[in-house]
Amino acid sequence: MRVLKFSFQGYRNLHEGTLLPHAGTNVIFGKNAQGKTNLLEAMWLFTGGHSFRGAKDAELVGFGEPSCSLQMDFFSQEREQFAKLSLQNGRRQVELNGVKKRSAASLVGKFCAVVFSPAHLSLVKDGPAARRGFLDGALCQSRPAYAKEFFLYQRTLQQRNALLKDIPRHRELFSTLEIWDEKIARCGADLIWQRQEYLQRLSAAAQEAYRGISKQKETLGIAYQSSLGKHVDAMERSAIQALFWEKLESSRTADVALGYTSCGPHRDDMELMLDGVSARSFGSQGQQRSIVLALKLAEAELLCAVTGEQPVVFLDDVMSELDAGRQEYILHCLTGRQVFLTCCDPRTIRDFQKGGLFHIENGAVIF
Repeated sequence: MRVLKFSFQGYRNLHEGTLLPHAGTNVIFGKNAQGKTNLLEAMWLFTGGHSFRGAKDAELVGFGEPSCSLQMDFFSQEREQFAKLSLQNGRRQVELNGVKKRSAASLVGKFCAVVFSPAHLSLVKDGPAARRGFLDGALCQSRPAYAKEFFLYQRTLQQRNALLKDIPRHRELFSTLEIWDEKIARCGADLIWQRQEYLQRLSAAAQEAYRGISKQKETLGIAYQSSLGKHVDAMERSAIQALFWEKLESSRTADVALGYTSCGPHRDDMELMLDGVSARSFGSQGQQRSIVLALKLAEAELLCAVTGEQPVVFLDDVMSELDAGRQEYILHCLTGRQVFLTCCDPRTIRDFQKGGLFHIENGAVIF
């Protein structure tokens, strides 16, 4: 999988232009606040996801611009494809291979990529939502059907929560919770089962990557933490569903008082440990950065195993903060993939010998 051509107009601070990237490593360099990350972010949108910096779509349109337009020609699924994406009034319009699509979700699984930016340190440092988001995003790319199941669960959860808020004013509605509990237990159990199954494979790959990054000095541990109160990694889907149903039934009164659903995959977490202790509580900045890099390398490996194609890799301001040994290890792991990496000075990428070199200044790509 690789980007063949990328055109952009009206996106953030980027001047209108076209990028013709190298099939291997592409270094995008320039001073801070010139548009390097914006360029990676614009390409990332073609995975069907949102901004990896958490920005709303309305914020992606350049100042004073009515809309923005992006177009990517890429090689995927053994053929050349092209996609167009426009943003206007906070809404997306998508076209894939000349056919208009109803939503950006249609791009999921068509163009696959893995991205690392300093913002992703939140995977270790912040609360469970960031780690759930990582798991769900990775699964949506490797299993496009998961995206539909995830949105079904989210919609069902919203409906149950709305009912919980109505019940104090309409007690006769309490009996209808059983209907929603059955629905949410069924689709929620499927998410939990797929998450823990994926995490088992991700954990093995991430542990190997972390050993290389840390030069065998530390051991990374990863475990799924379920709000259901029991280990689910050894359970079949039907057993998880039964357990979830039981938990929902026993917490109905408490959930009505709270006004929201207190258990389920939307409350779960992924525990990250170094040598048996919490990486969030005790890991240094360098260790936390290395953990996220290991997770991203593992994600890329699993994507390749599922799709049969190497995903494109975006590295935003990562390599300059690694020593020569870690740079060498990361670049070695990325051999055979198309890579886009940003930095202030390309000389900081010690092993960069050939590929694409692009300079960005004041939003303009200088070849």
